[in-house]
Amino acid sequence: MTPIISPSDLKNIPTENLVILDARTGKEVKQNYLEKHIRGARFIDLDKDMAEIGEDAAFGGRHPLPSVEKFAEILSNLGIAANSHVVVYDDKNASNAAARAWWMLRSFGLENVQVLDGGMQAAEKNGLEFSSGEETFDKAALIKKDNWGLPVSSLEVVENELKSDSSTVVDVRDAYRYKGESEPIDLVAGHIPGAINIPFSENLDENGNFLSPEILKEKYSKLLQNKPDHLIIHCGSGVTACHTILALDYAGFPIPDLYVGSWSEWSRREGKEIAKDI
Repeated sequence: MTPIISPSDLKNIPTENLVILDARTGKEVKQNYLEKHIRGARFIDLDKDMAEIGEDAAFGGRHPLPSVEKFAEILSNLGIAANSHVVVYDDKNASNAAARAWWMLRSFGLENVQVLDGGMQAAEKNGLEFSSGEETFDKAALIKKDNWGLPVSSLEVVENELKSDSSTVVDVRDAYRYKGESEPIDLVAGHIPGAINIPFSENLDENGNFLSPEILKEKYSKLLQNKPDHLIIHCGSGVTACHTILALDYAGFPIPDLYVGSWSEWSRREGKEIAKDI
């Protein structure tokens, strides 16, 4: 199953086993969901459902993964079963929590998971039905897992891989953040020494839709030419990094490692070098 689905294809999916997740983020996000969402969509919260936020972002970053046991409970509460066909959307061209939800669902072992191309805006433009208020649905049987199935890298692994030139570490944040010109979210501007910058926004066309798999394949093949094959992808806090992982999967590349702690962890960890290109 392709990891990206168009609004027109979503219209034609049989409703049996279909679960649509609204993964929007921001202020008053739950209220925004209650006011308007794709008909039947269930709300999933980045901070509460897709992360286990600790006291110190220097250890785990701003959005550490929850335990698989906690995520299993969340999926059960959302009515997601092992055979569910899950479609996720947000309102930021899948660059925010929709891609993170896709990664977590796939890492949890679910196979039929897709992200809505163009997100909520594309759904409106293409005439999908919307509704308001809470949706009613049944809980699903608990799916038991022992660990996350997709590869992740820790701060220590990233540091060692860069020192040995064994991996290509890709920072997907906007170029001005990578260069260290300014930092709107974390405490320090700059980037991990040795990481290269390929902004996640370059996965999209001028309309906010994903580039075709063929174009993405050609693009990343050129960008990563003559670099170590093993990839580690990171961003600010392990959320938008999933957008590039999604794009790479869409293009037919092996799914790379996610450095969950990302810049929010590295930049806060005492003694870690910070690079700037200004």
